[in-house]
Amino acid sequence: MKEPSRLPALRAELKRRKLTGFIIPRQDEFQGEYVAPYAERLRWLTGFAGSWGTAIVTLKKAAIFVDGRYTLQVRQQVDTQAFETPHLVDEPPAKWIEKNLKKGNILGFDPWLLTANEADRFAAACAKVGAKLVPVSFNPIDAIWQEQPARPTATVATHPTQFAGRGAADKLKDVTGPLAADAAVLSMTDSVAWVFNIRGRDVPHTPVALAYAILHRKGKAELFLDAAKLPEDVQAHLKPIAVVRGPSEIEGSLKALGRKKAKVQIDPASAPSRIRDVLKKAGARIIQGADPCLLPKAKKNPIEREGARVAHVRDGVAMARFLCWFEKEAPNGDLTELSVATKLAEFREATGMLMDLSFNTIAGAGPNGASPHYAVTAQSNRPLKRGELFLIDSGAQYQDGTTDVTRTLPVGEPTEEMRDRFTRVLKGMIGISRIRFPEGTCGSQLDVLARASLWRSGFDYDHGTGHGVGSYLGVHEGPARINKSDRTPLEPGMILSNEPGFYKPDSFGIRIENLVLVHEAKAIDGGNRKMLGFETLTLCSIDRRLIDGYLLTSDELLWLDAYHARVLKEVGDRLGGAELAWLRQACAPLD
Repeated sequence: MKEPSRLPALRAELKRRKLTGFIIPRQDEFQGEYVAPYAERLRWLTGFAGSWGTAIVTLKKAAIFVDGRYTLQVRQQVDTQAFETPHLVDEPPAKWIEKNLKKGNILGFDPWLLTANEADRFAAACAKVGAKLVPVSFNPIDAIWQEQPARPTATVATHPTQFAGRGAADKLKDVTGPLAADAAVLSMTDSVAWVFNIRGRDVPHTPVALAYAILHRKGKAELFLDAAKLPEDVQAHLKPIAVVRGPSEIEGSLKALGRKKAKVQIDPASAPSRIRDVLKKAGARIIQGADPCLLPKAKKNPIEREGARVAHVRDGVAMARFLCWFEKEAPNGDLTELSVATKLAEFREATGMLMDLSFNTIAGAGPNGASPHYAVTAQSNRPLKRGELFLIDSGAQYQDGTTDVTRTLPVGEPTEEMRDRFTRVLKGMIGISRIRFPEGTCGSQLDVLARASLWRSGFDYDHGTGHGVGSYLGVHEGPARINKSDRTPLEPGMILSNEPGFYKPDSFGIRIENLVLVHEAKAIDGGNRKMLGFETLTLCSIDRRLIDGYLLTSDELLWLDAYHARVLKEVGDRLGGAELAWLRQACAPLD
């Protein structure tokens, strides 16, 4: 549903401030994937509800930029008469600026909402045409958004060591010990949550509190968080390791570091431009480096790994019960995308351990499934129809682990085209699952395995093959990924998704997704390299009605049958009656 244009009000505000244009990113001050309602500025202005995007509005033109996941969605939700929708690869924001700004123009931005790296890129694009990029002290969207929601006030909880695997004091020592700086600024909320062993409810689906932190090589850390959010037990947990300050006090602490001429490490890929600017102006010696929590957080410790396994068995039971229900009910013609998503959430709720969903369930029937990150609404809600495919991508947040699983399901009899494309996607997923690789291998070196069968038939997909996953944290976590460009070596303990796909516009979408854990592989006799591999965590049957067995190699068939045997053993032990009977049939060896 396209929102009415708010452009006239914004342009009037820009004129009042003597600005030629303004940048509106999707992110908030913490650069997270999910934002609280007060920070949904891009959605309020444009109607676009995706998780990543940027708009640039000038006095005469406007454009919105999204990645390959949202190329269909953006045209459905945004008034394309008011906003251009350039292809991100062919015309990224920098190119658009060079085409549409000229000498003397002033492009404004909120320095809390762009990272240091992003601000540099926009500044360089402006400089090419003689324009200027300037920070604003108050966001013009906030000035015209009369009913902007209040900032969240949810309470914070501790994340017990029985799930975290390591105490906060030990984590702080691990992170600050190797620092080449006097202090490091943490601006990513999941890093703050991880290192202090706390969790919050300030944004949907990711259990974090909106907070910054400064880690000092010597002395207590500083945590910038509203103390009213901290119950007594959390205050007691934090007291030995951190000084809690109000959110507005961070600039004072940054300036204090500057007065001491301290060496301060920031991650320009995630730190707001404002943090760098304050440090620089105050005289701090800035060291640019990756967030020091990024790698330790991604490399799950033994307790977190075991927690992930337990969480996936629990989630596998919920998925088996759901799939059994779906196969019985779908042909009746009474189901819609929303009713199916609601039912799946009920099965997860019935585990008694659900803290939240890990993201908004993607439930795409027929042509809606062709949009990789389709978001069902009351307006778009589509009934499930015979002869179509249904794509459901969902996940859960449990205290012991985060899950994310996608299955594609036929409603009635699938076509030969559907079976062919599905099997090619399956071959790619199996290719990633089975691969062994030497230490130092990056996700970009594995990505082709997921696409090879599709490429052989002239097909591809526009999203990455895999993203990192947190431990009761973000379902999308860096630094490692499986895509065409990633350069982060995969290391034991990292959890990633394995999710190739195929999308036929206006017809159907296919994606199969399991989560995998990087582990040390058994040595090969005569080999000369230490090898790593993937342990599949997700335990959920893959619909056999969509598989063309003739397209699978014998090794692929062996993997599939072994996987289904494992699902039946680990999940089936927790089912009974009709649900167990259904799972036995769903996990039977492929003829």
